[in-house]
Amino acid sequence: MRTTVDLPESLLQQAKIRAARRQVSVSRVIEDAMRVSFARDVAAAENLVTLPTADLGGLRPGVSLDDNAALLDIMDGVE
Repeated sequence: MRTTVDLPESLLQQAKIRAARRQVSVSRVIEDAMRVSFARDVAAAENLVTLPTADLGGLRPGVSLDDNAALLDIMDGVE
């Protein structure tokens, strides 16, 4: 399929150099790079870690997360 893609000149130059070294077309270099990138995304998505969580009942009555000073007092044992 033919399409138009805008690439930075420096990136295109790197693709041309790689194509010449491998004796393939620039399209083949770009296709290979896209396949590797997509495969990496799939592998990363498959390696997601799910951490266990527990419902510990929420905040203590009267505790406000909007009051930093009060939270510090509670953590320091001053109530």
